[in-house]
Amino acid sequence: MMKKRFISIALLLAGSLAAANVRAQVNNTLRVEKKLIERSGDYLLVDLTLNLSDLDIKSNRAVTFTPIIQRGDSLTRLPSLIVNGRNRQILYERTGRNPIDDGEFAIRRKNGAEQRFDYRARVPYARWMGKSEMAMVTDECGCGWDALGSERGTLFPIRLDRTPRPVMAYIAPPAEVKNRAKEGSAFLDFPVNRTEIHPDYRQNSRELAAIRETVESVCDDKYATITAINIKGYASPEGSYANNERLAKGRSEALLAYVKGRYGLDGVAAEASYEPEDWAGLEDRVERSSMPAKEELLSVIRDASITDPDRREAKLKTIDGGEPYRYLLNEIYPDLRHSDYRVSYTIRPIDVEEAKQLIYKDPKQLSLEEMFRVAQTYETGSPEFKEVFEIAVRMYPDDPVSNLNAANTALLNGDAATARRYLAKAQEGPERRLAEGVACWLEEDTERAATIFRTLADNARVGEQARVNLEQVEE
Repeated sequence: MMKKRFISIALLLAGSLAAANVRAQVNNTLRVEKKLIERSGDYLLVDLTLNLSDLDIKSNRAVTFTPIIQRGDSLTRLPSLIVNGRNRQILYERTGRNPIDDGEFAIRRKNGAEQRFDYRARVPYARWMGKSEMAMVTDECGCGWDALGSERGTLFPIRLDRTPRPVMAYIAPPAEVKNRAKEGSAFLDFPVNRTEIHPDYRQNSRELAAIRETVESVCDDKYATITAINIKGYASPEGSYANNERLAKGRSEALLAYVKGRYGLDGVAAEASYEPEDWAGLEDRVERSSMPAKEELLSVIRDASITDPDRREAKLKTIDGGEPYRYLLNEIYPDLRHSDYRVSYTIRPIDVEEAKQLIYKDPKQLSLEEMFRVAQTYETGSPEFKEVFEIAVRMYPDDPVSNLNAANTALLNGDAATARRYLAKAQEGPERRLAEGVACWLEEDTERAATIFRTLADNARVGEQARVNLEQVEE
């Protein structure tokens, strides 16, 4: 009986010594020098630099290192790295195993030398991996995964970049005929009761120069063609309505004749109209003034029961002994004698290559649709792509489509506050709702963002973008 017990103890000691010998044959400190873990689409990419310099492996031995990604009960094994001694590497190569086909890496350890291994692997991505940890199972005895899978040494935590990367839905503006116009007001001086223009009379040379500059700016534009000239003359209420009507009509026709005589403009629609007495202008100027008897004057100007303009003017003269009326004659009436002009023109269509130059040099020549086509030549989200939409909203600040697209660009830049300002003027629809969801996301109201994205997930226009954004939010 004593003999059997002795043998059992001896075997037990032998086993312990054997295990000790295995551990003695390898210093299994494996250092991780570079750690790059990132997501690419449906995969998680692992890029490690493993320093083997501290390993000391006997010629007939091998150590298998198996990286794993784990979080709670979730676990994914990566390809193992088999580090062989000299003789063991020879045996490995004779087996015909193929590291690629067998899902593993194998390398011979050169003891005492600096040695590194660039470990790269790709595994299907799962949401739980975004906040997990990298661990390592080390097999020194050839026991295999089943025996050692629970013995894991944690290497480092994995924290994937959670910066929102929203996907937006831009709206293509409709094509348009680019009808444009330039407008101004001329304050020409005429001799009393006369309608002919004297270019050198008082300040007329300056006023006529402003008109010429407006017309010539269109004539000299190689992209533009003048389509119409409209001039409307106004007179002040001073004097009889009949005479003021004659003056307003004659003076507007004289100015139109001046422009046509100077530039020809054959085939261009031309119209001269007039307002005999500018009562609307008078009301506005009195309202904005601080003149004496202001309220009494406005009461007469606004009195709808006075239908005769001459009687209304006569009543103005009686207020406070006529002093306020003299103020009108000297300070306000001169500004009511003006000629408003409008030069209408069209801009020819511009192809995308030419538009790419004009968008930085002369963007006013481009329609929103032409700017949108320029943006499509750049990668979505690139600086050039974003800049086009920022230029578009500066050129078309009140357009609902330009504001929606500018809001999208602000959101791609992570600027929810600016996006909110654009969205206030943006076009209604699923694209706007998608942008509002992204704004909530950037503002860290992920619950609200997820709700919006879920409501849009099946939308024909923005469903794909909503689902991509929802997936990121839920991670």
